[in-house]
Amino acid sequence: MSEFKFFHPIEIRYGDLDPQDHVNNSRYLTFFEEGRINYMIHLGLFEKGQSFMSIGIILADAHLTFKEPIHFGQKAKVGVRISKLGNKSMTSEYVVVGENEREFASGSCVLVTFDYRTRQTIPVPDDWRDKITQFENGG
Repeated sequence: MSEFKFFHPIEIRYGDLDPQDHVNNSRYLTFFEEGRINYMIHLGLFEKGQSFMSIGIILADAHLTFKEPIHFGQKAKVGVRISKLGNKSMTSEYVVVGENEREFASGSCVLVTFDYRTRQTIPVPDDWRDKITQFENGG
């Protein structure tokens, strides 16, 4: 997991479970989203309490691979990183792990930078590009 520099803890709630007594598949994209928003807060790209209209990204594509089920009471965290920066999009990668870095799931999403007020795609802002590059490259 060393390629992931950011992790956010995930609380496994009873309501996250399905009848098979493990976390429902649909919850993993929510885990990714929670990790992504907290990654953005950590990098200073978004602030708590800021309007959703200001986030400036739209989820365009998502991929998810399940490795092992998560059960109620297990500890979990989601790792987030941006692996590719394009002109108007970025690729984010995720890993959901438990204790001893046991991998439950992994995935990726393509995020398109977007102006919600004009309803148009926009270039990845330079300050985002700088902060992401600096963080991901360890600078």
